[in-house]
Amino acid sequence: MSLAKASIFSQRTSGVLLHITSLPGPHGSGDLGAEAYHFVDWLVSAGQRLWQILPLSPVGPGNSPYHSPSTFAGNPLLVDLDELVRCGWLSARPDAGFEPGRCDFERVAPYRMGRLREAWQGFLQKMHQADWTEFDSFRVQQAHWLEGYAFFMALEARHGQPWTQWPAPLRQCEPAALAEVGGEMADDLEFFSFIQWRFSLQWQRLRQYAHARGIVMVGDAPIFVAHHSADVWLNTDLYHLDAQGEPSVVAGVPPDYFSSTGQRWGNPLYRWDAMADDGFAWWKARLRHLLAQVDVVRLDHFRGFESYWEIPASEPTAAAGHWRAGPGKALFETLATVNGLHGASDALPIIAEDLGIITPAVSALRQDCGFPGMRVMQFAFGDTSANPYLPHNFEAQTVAYTGTHDNDTTLGWWRTASTAERQAARCYLGPQADFQIHWAMMQSLSQSVANTVIFPFQDVLGLDGTHRMNTPGVAQGCWQWRFDWRQVRSEPARRLGELTRAHGRNRPLPA
Repeated sequence: MSLAKASIFSQRTSGVLLHITSLPGPHGSGDLGAEAYHFVDWLVSAGQRLWQILPLSPVGPGNSPYHSPSTFAGNPLLVDLDELVRCGWLSARPDAGFEPGRCDFERVAPYRMGRLREAWQGFLQKMHQADWTEFDSFRVQQAHWLEGYAFFMALEARHGQPWTQWPAPLRQCEPAALAEVGGEMADDLEFFSFIQWRFSLQWQRLRQYAHARGIVMVGDAPIFVAHHSADVWLNTDLYHLDAQGEPSVVAGVPPDYFSSTGQRWGNPLYRWDAMADDGFAWWKARLRHLLAQVDVVRLDHFRGFESYWEIPASEPTAAAGHWRAGPGKALFETLATVNGLHGASDALPIIAEDLGIITPAVSALRQDCGFPGMRVMQFAFGDTSANPYLPHNFEAQTVAYTGTHDNDTTLGWWRTASTAERQAARCYLGPQADFQIHWAMMQSLSQSVANTVIFPFQDVLGLDGTHRMNTPGVAQGCWQWRFDWRQVRSEPARRLGELTRAHGRNRPLPA
């Protein structure tokens, strides 16, 4: 039985990958304000139907959205400050002087959090009863995750240490201890909830604006969660932890294309047996929450659901890890039966990120669930004509990319590609490869049988490797890229629109 939501994946579509933080704007990072609406309009002008983003959750170490303190919360840095000014809760200020082109998180994060704190105080001073009623209703509706998240953030602010170093009663989430500190931290608890309220309202308005213009939002869900997170702190029995709460084994991947020593991500690993015992309740809540935010979920590291790389926490690299069996189809069958998961449908609108070391068992799980897999064309020019990343080897149930957030831009890749890779690309793509490799790849993917194609915005703009979003295994300097509308002009939208129309990818999606 296929578990995929076929109506989204069975029609030829085209879209763009751009995270919210990469948008322009006056406050140091992209947010849910006017520039996000302008980008929706740009997508429409380019004939696109999909806007893919990275996880909406708060960033963690290295400013990565894949290492978040909560899988349920929205990123406070994405809250539109100008909307809070319009509400009368925040005073307008002159431009803060942030440089365009990159997000300097060391400056941006404290600036934005300070402004949000000012807005909270303004809300308390100037709110109407209707505002408080709406805020309170949000807290009640989202209490299943929001209350614990607010406690986690308030305690982190108070102690400034990982949760495993908090006083034992708080580390162990003892109700009496939480009740005692809750009274002392009441303002902080309400502040962190206030941020989530405004994020949720702003995000849903943007999503509705996109829907009204025929744009579907594609989100992203990391398979694992950060150890220093509300998710782990509140659910220690669902993870492999020692008596002190530290991971006994951690996640990662063995040596691959991105790293000769593999990647030691450091995330604690799930106790899949414990999760199965309670019917995968945490996963049900997580996916239900995600699908209230986005229309399609790219499920990161899908192969980990078939088998995952377990690394002893004492090991400094991923080399000493072992494969362990994942939950398999039982998890997805359970998720697909959740009432109201996605409207009236039981189907799962999931893209399986099946890159890396993919075995027949992983492919069988994906195909059994009916989820489309991913194909990245930068991986296509190896030494065999059977390479699954070459467009003529695609199947219709495929989501094809020139590259992802983990790849170099296509122009950056071309400039560092081996002689053999370049020659293979020239033979496949023709002479256009030498002077417009990004458009040559995009055209080849758009012409392919793959129903879904998504292009990083850097490739649409033809930007080089200095505009790369992330380099796997590099802890600093990633996730900072932003564009400026002066880089865009009219040509990319016109040309992308022509490709989309020529290859039948511009038809409206089913409601």
